[in-house]
Amino acid sequence: MHKQNYQDILALIQTPTRYVGNEINAVKKDLAQVELTFALVFPDLYEIGTSHFGIQILYSILNARENIAAERFFSPAPDMEALMLKKKVPCLSMESQKELKSFDVIGISLLYELNFTNILTLFSLSQIPFYSELRDESFPLVIGGGPCAFNPEPLADFFDAFVIGDGEDVIIQISEQVIEFKKQGDGKKKTLLKLLSTIDGVYVPSFFDPTYDEYGIQALTPLFEDYKQVKRAFLPSLTNENFPESPIIPFAKPVHDRLRLEIARGCTRGCRFCQAGMIYRPVRERSLEDLIEIARKSLKTTGYSDISLLSLSTGDYSDLPQLMERLLDLGQGNCNAISLPSIRAEKLTPQVMEIIQKVRKTGFTIAPEAGSQRLRDIINKNLTEESITSTVQNALNLGWKNIKLYFMMGLPFETSEDIEAICTLSQHLASTYAKGKKKINVSATTFIPKAHTPFQRCTQVSLDETKEKLQYLKDNLRHRKVNLKWQSPEMSMDEGDWARGDRKLSKLLVAAFEKGCRLDGWTD
Repeated sequence: MHKQNYQDILALIQTPTRYVGNEINAVKKDLAQVELTFALVFPDLYEIGTSHFGIQILYSILNARENIAAERFFSPAPDMEALMLKKKVPCLSMESQKELKSFDVIGISLLYELNFTNILTLFSLSQIPFYSELRDESFPLVIGGGPCAFNPEPLADFFDAFVIGDGEDVIIQISEQVIEFKKQGDGKKKTLLKLLSTIDGVYVPSFFDPTYDEYGIQALTPLFEDYKQVKRAFLPSLTNENFPESPIIPFAKPVHDRLRLEIARGCTRGCRFCQAGMIYRPVRERSLEDLIEIARKSLKTTGYSDISLLSLSTGDYSDLPQLMERLLDLGQGNCNAISLPSIRAEKLTPQVMEIIQKVRKTGFTIAPEAGSQRLRDIINKNLTEESITSTVQNALNLGWKNIKLYFMMGLPFETSEDIEAICTLSQHLASTYAKGKKKINVSATTFIPKAHTPFQRCTQVSLDETKEKLQYLKDNLRHRKVNLKWQSPEMSMDEGDWARGDRKLSKLLVAAFEKGCRLDGWTD
C-alpha cells in the first residue's frame, strides 16, 4: 500500500527523479537473504546527498559484503513532505522502497548543523520517536557520523551512538557486532551498546551523565569505569578496498556531476579556524597507481569524462603532475576535464601549468580567508599577497574565466582595516588581471568557531556586527569585474550555536522542527 501511494505522489511533485531510485550502479539485494539491513541517511536533498563522496564510500563498503544490504534515504523536499504527511506514507528507501524504521541500523551523515532538523523530519514521517530513551528494541539502532559528530552533544539525546573519525573500518566492525548480537545476544539495546562501546571511535552518549556548572557549562561524567573516553577511529591508509569504483549515477542532476577521486585525506597547513584540517590529521595519500586504476575502471562504469581531484589541499599531493599526465593519457573522450579546486601559487610549476593548458577548465578557487597579511598570519593561513596575486594571474593566463575568492568576516583579532583590505585586494586583482570576459567572484562568510580547532573558544561576532561588516563590503566592493556573494548572517549565527552547543539544545531542535525549520528555511 505504501509503495503504491508513494508512486502516486511522484506524479504530483517537482523533480520526482529525486525519489525513484534504480539509478545506474545502485545495488539492490534480496533483503530476506541478508543478515543485516543498513539504512544510509543523508539529511538533505537528493542532488546534494548524491554529491557527497562519503556516503558513496560507505554504500560500496557495506554492499561489498554478501550478508549486508545498504540502502539510501534522503530528505524530502517540502512538496514531497507535505504529500507524504497527507497520504500517511513513511520514508522509503531508494533501492527497495523499504520503510526506514524496519532497518536494523540507521546511519546518518552529519555534515552541516542546519540539517539537524531534517533528521527529525525523517523520523517523524517514519513514526520513529525522536529521543533515544523512547525507542525500545523494536526500533533500529541509530548511529551518526561525519564532521558534526566531533561535537555530538546537541544531538546526543536523539542518537544511540556516534562514530568519531574515519568510518570505513568502524562501520564494518559495528555491522559485524550487530549481526553477532542478533544471533546470540540477549536482545537488549543497552547490552548491544556496551559491546559497541569497545570499538575505537564509538561514542555512546547514554553512557555519560551531563552536569552543568553555575555558568551553564556542560561536563560529562562516565557511568562505567572501563568507558571514560573515546579514541578517534583512524584509517591508516587509503586503498582500493575502501574506494567505490562504480559510484551511483544520479538521475536528478547533482551539485557535483563528475567523477570524484579522493587523492588524499588530511592537511598539513594548520589553519587555526579549519575543523577539517584538524580532525582529519595526519595526511594520507592514495598511491598514484591506485588512482589510475580507479579512474580507468570508474570512467567505464560511470560514463563520466570530467574528473575532480578531492583533497583539502589538492596542490600538496606529492605526485600531482604525474597524476594529471596519466589521467590525460587515458585518452580523449575518457578524461576531458580535471577539476582542481584550489592550488597555491608555489604549486603552479611550469610542468603543472603546461598540463593544465591541455584540459577544459572548470572552477578555480583561492581562499585568502583574510584581506590583510597581518590577519592571515594570525590565522596561520601562510599565504602572502604576492602568492595570491601570482595564483590569480597564472590561473587567468591559463584559461580560467572565473576566479573565486573566499573570505571570512569576524575572525579573531580582526579590525576594520582587515575588512577594508578585502575590498582593496579584490579590486586590485580585478583591475589588474580580469580582462575581457574574466570575472572575480568574492564570497564572504562569517567566521564560526568549531570544535577541536585552536579558535574553538573564540567569540563569534554578534549579528549586528556581522551585518555591519557585510554592509561595508556591499558599499565598498563595487567593481564591474567583481561579483560579491555572502552567506546569511542569521544562518551563520544559528550554525555557530549548534557547532559548539550541548545537550540543552535538544529541546530547541525539536521546537525548531515543529516551527517548520527545514533545509534552508531556518530564517523563514
